[in-house]
Amino acid sequence: MTETVNAASQTSGGTGKGLTLERVFSTPGVHPYDELTWERRDVVQTNWKTGATVFEQRGVEYPDTWSVNASTIVTTKYFRGAVGTDVREWSLKQLIDRIVVTYTKAGVDHGYFATPADAEVFEHELTWLLVNQYFSFNSPVWFNVGTQSPQQVSACFILSVDDSMDSILNWYKEEGFIFKGGSGAGLNLSRIRSSKELLSSGGTASGPVSFMRGADASAGTIKSGGATRRAAKMVVLDVDHPDIVEFVETKAKEEDKIRALRDAGFDMDLGGVDITSVQYQNANNSVRVSDEFMRAVEDGTDFALRGRKNGEEIERVDARDLFRKISEAAWACADPGLQYDDTINDWHTNPETGRITASNPCSEYMSLDNSSCNLASLNLLKFLKDDDTFDAALFAKAVEFIITAMDISICFADFPTEPIGKTTRDYRQLGIGYANLGALLMAMGLGYDSDGGRAMAATITSLMTGQSYKRSAELAAIVGPYAGYARNAEAHQRVMRKHQAANDTIRTLAIADSGVHKLATQAWADVVELGKANGFRNAQASVLAPTGTIGFMMDCDTTGIEPDFSLVKFKKLVGGGSMQIVNQTIPRALRKMGYQPEQVEAIVAFIGENGHVIDAPGLRQEHYEVFDTAMGARSLKPMGHVRMMAACQPFLSGAISKTVNLPESATVAEIEDVYLQSWKLGLKATAVYRDNCKVGQPLSDGGGTAKKDAADAAEAAAAVETKVIEKVVYAPTRKRLPKSRASRTTSFTVGGAEGYMTSGAHDDGQLGEVFLKLGKQGSTLAGVMDAFSIAVSIGLQYGVPLETYVSKFTNLRFEPAGLTDDPDVRMAQSLMDYVFRRLALDYLDFDARSMLGIYSASERQRHLETGSYDLPPEETGNASELIESGVTLVESTSVADPAETDEVVETKDTHGAEQREIPAQVHQGKAHTSAELLEQLTGTAVDSPLCMTCGTKMRPAGSCYVCEGCGSTSGCS
Repeated sequence: MTETVNAASQTSGGTGKGLTLERVFSTPGVHPYDELTWERRDVVQTNWKTGATVFEQRGVEYPDTWSVNASTIVTTKYFRGAVGTDVREWSLKQLIDRIVVTYTKAGVDHGYFATPADAEVFEHELTWLLVNQYFSFNSPVWFNVGTQSPQQVSACFILSVDDSMDSILNWYKEEGFIFKGGSGAGLNLSRIRSSKELLSSGGTASGPVSFMRGADASAGTIKSGGATRRAAKMVVLDVDHPDIVEFVETKAKEEDKIRALRDAGFDMDLGGVDITSVQYQNANNSVRVSDEFMRAVEDGTDFALRGRKNGEEIERVDARDLFRKISEAAWACADPGLQYDDTINDWHTNPETGRITASNPCSEYMSLDNSSCNLASLNLLKFLKDDDTFDAALFAKAVEFIITAMDISICFADFPTEPIGKTTRDYRQLGIGYANLGALLMAMGLGYDSDGGRAMAATITSLMTGQSYKRSAELAAIVGPYAGYARNAEAHQRVMRKHQAANDTIRTLAIADSGVHKLATQAWADVVELGKANGFRNAQASVLAPTGTIGFMMDCDTTGIEPDFSLVKFKKLVGGGSMQIVNQTIPRALRKMGYQPEQVEAIVAFIGENGHVIDAPGLRQEHYEVFDTAMGARSLKPMGHVRMMAACQPFLSGAISKTVNLPESATVAEIEDVYLQSWKLGLKATAVYRDNCKVGQPLSDGGGTAKKDAADAAEAAAAVETKVIEKVVYAPTRKRLPKSRASRTTSFTVGGAEGYMTSGAHDDGQLGEVFLKLGKQGSTLAGVMDAFSIAVSIGLQYGVPLETYVSKFTNLRFEPAGLTDDPDVRMAQSLMDYVFRRLALDYLDFDARSMLGIYSASERQRHLETGSYDLPPEETGNASELIESGVTLVESTSVADPAETDEVVETKDTHGAEQREIPAQVHQGKAHTSAELLEQLTGTAVDSPLCMTCGTKMRPAGSCYVCEGCGSTSGCS
């Protein structure tokens, strides 16, 4: 898309005739939709606990290039209109048209285009980029634009609160309206006087921490945009506030309370019913630190805490002691993060208007109080050419076009409060960013924590922001600079020169990044020149957001600036369920690095089996770093995350939403070092997460339980105990079956698929072999099942307990699945689920099966009548009468205590037949979180929690995490 500015418009007064646009992405005479193949899909979601259908819309229309995940998320989250009515959107075309038509009309109405033909080009190009997943607007655009709702387009808001009750109560109200619109907000509470200061009446002030309780409760009752995620918010307090220690320790103390309640049997998961009994869980907390404080930490000197009314010194504290308290709290519960005040304001384009005091919930948007920012993110992998080089020229054109659309949105947008609306219209802050950086670097054969990876990321970020400000200066010539530019012109131009100077310091290492850098250098030269002549249309241009939900909408492998989370991922299938596959970026990276097809195949197979590349056949060790991930055997070091952020930060108007992941064994001193080095490297904000530090675990690499608390954090950091352990090696021996052995053959039907299972036992009755017949002789399915049977049989003979196989293979979901002809196992989620439930019933005793939640029909009927599973059969009735009468016994998946949930729930299945749900006995080791539940069901450690809506494993997105199956998030973007 070659775009030129009419020569007559090159004035700073905004009297131009509009943009003249030329097509680059779309084809003249062909609508973007007509270039794609469209298909109809059914989107059905069920609650993983109850099995109830929570969403169903059939016959929705999507391009065949869109994954099932993407279409599910868009249908459930972004389609408007009541489900089941004629007004409900049913096609991606309707959704995109709703957005694009609104943007195009606003562009025409406000003089952005030179001619109607240019407006048509704008409409087609924007449509092409969206439908082909090259970029996405933030969620509020999809929620609101083109509907009867207020046209709220901003995802990020910064509020302000003063030291008065009117202001504090108004803060509660404003946050509520923002959460209702599907967005998040942040603010700085440092203007509120501390609990160590007096009121005018003579009493003692409550302090900001006390008012945080009310705001937290309000946020907990409002779900963003009416969706399933919680409200997202950020609370900031300056490091020199007298209540800083109380603020720092709030969430750490609440985490202790959460552990105590969990151990007492309460459901304290992130989506648990009892989590609302604790406070401060709906906000991210950050301490705003100054250079003065950080230097005092380095020097080991005192630091003054000052009153809010007149700045008098209230007390002096040891800076290192306070810094240690901050790090101990972050070690214990991941809060607070740090925001570096002097660095933030040194890159501020509007200092004459006011300082930057706060950020949005994920810390990427930082600007004036009472302001907002709308976001959009590009899918970097779309710009990787067939020769595995980055198409910088095409990327630059896309940036120009998208930043134009983002600026247009401010012309018609609605805002939750008039002060926010006025500031946003006067300063027009934008937040263009990107996703899929981790996947792009891997595909190019570049390690995330390498000089080459950082150089490529830095040049792309520099080009993106430079091209954005260049287009902003061009728009200023057409429709005028932002209203607050005149008083901030000198400062704004100074920051542009700082960006340009930072770009000059990039040291490229290859032809690929040098080509990108060349375009970035030209862009910044144009920015400085055009800015002097025209001013700028936008006070801010770029941020790096988490891109959680919209990242999945674009089918991105990685979110935001994040590295790949792991080398294998779960892919949702059209017929339901999911399968684990090796990331498709890996084969491309191997081919890029010169590996032959047979080598690629062997390495991919190794990764699929082991989840890492260590000792992969034929893979050279110098290439290991390319496949380093956020979690796993070769996880990135904490400073690897920090160094990548430091490489990109000088080229962003705002900051970066990213969490520095640390292992569970990390010490307080290591967290201190991350915070200190982040300040020295020029980051604007840093957040950390130590694995397993929270009960509601968003990220895990080992499945362990965090047993330390903040009180012994210092001791854990300092004490190192050396133990000498004698290593004993046990070699398994095979217990072969006798030549003649007892066996049984079971015929079964699962979801209409017929099969036969023959099982043989040792003389003592223990299972020793299994053979499955599910396909015709010679078919692929028959061969696979033969191999599977042999593998299981050998494992049994070498001593693998049947209980282990049952815990591994029950609850696996894939087709065929559904009703069976077995009265003891009426429903099966897959063939494997049925087979191992049947084997458990045939060969395991009652106590072993009860630990796994597997019961026969008679045992379940016994529980219905007596409240117990294990009474003698002669004292109970039989389930056959119920079964013959058409009642299906459905075992509940609830994890509640049977003593508390012995009520029988009667429902109807899809055929109208009566069902009765029977509470299953819980495991003796009660699961209090979804991650613990998954570990108990599978018998293995898990690396992420289950989605509380659909049960799919979640993935991290910046400082939040997102469900790939249904798009539910923990609160961001």
